[in-house]
Amino acid sequence: MRHFMQLQPSPATAIPYGNNPKAGYYVKSGDTRIYYEVYGKGKPFVVLHGGGVGSTYEMAQFIDSLAKTYQVIAISTRGHGKSEIGHSPVTYEQKANDVMAAINDVTKDSVMVLGFSDGAYTGYKLASMYPARVKKLVGMGAGEQIPGLRKVILNVQEMAKLDSLYIKQQLGLMPEPQRLQEYWTNLANFHNTMTASKELFASIHCPVLVLSGERDQNVPLATIIATYQLLRIR
Repeated sequence: MRHFMQLQPSPATAIPYGNNPKAGYYVKSGDTRIYYEVYGKGKPFVVLHGGGVGSTYEMAQFIDSLAKTYQVIAISTRGHGKSEIGHSPVTYEQKANDVMAAINDVTKDSVMVLGFSDGAYTGYKLASMYPARVKKLVGMGAGEQIPGLRKVILNVQEMAKLDSLYIKQQLGLMPEPQRLQEYWTNLANFHNTMTASKELFASIHCPVLVLSGERDQNVPLATIIATYQLLRIR
């Protein structure tokens, strides 16, 4: 297994997160099936990867560390890895419900959540919609967002030029690989029109840690600082 733009091959002993039959399960959510893996024992901790070229494998180091003391629920979100695409419009309500379906399949307890980029936005919505089920949340690379702040373009052919081995690997995992461009187009349109503002962040009542790379061009540091301020005044 590899993650996008990974320079070196993965060690032969690495766990193939996102394609591990020993730890993998499926759960029905709406019009699709969501794939997830479970590792470790303890309090449940949900891990959510990024969108588009994101995959569970990119979260490998987090899963390795967290599984030592927690029960990690690593979810391949809709349209990624071995999870199906379905035919419903892309929304964060949908993504949150997909995640909750996987959580309910494992535990009825409340959970902690760590999400990166699209996974963090999904985590925000999950905490907003299901306050009794999210105890703590870590959001990385996901902040205040309004239409026009960024332009997301997802093109399978262009991505294959950048990392053909990764794209080939992911297509091999997908139940409907021929629909990847269709899904990416819908996902990009959604990201280019989405809003994450005061209304969302004011509705989150659990403790939240927000993190950002200071050179993240997709989510500028200023948007993370704005998110921190919005969370403080909720």
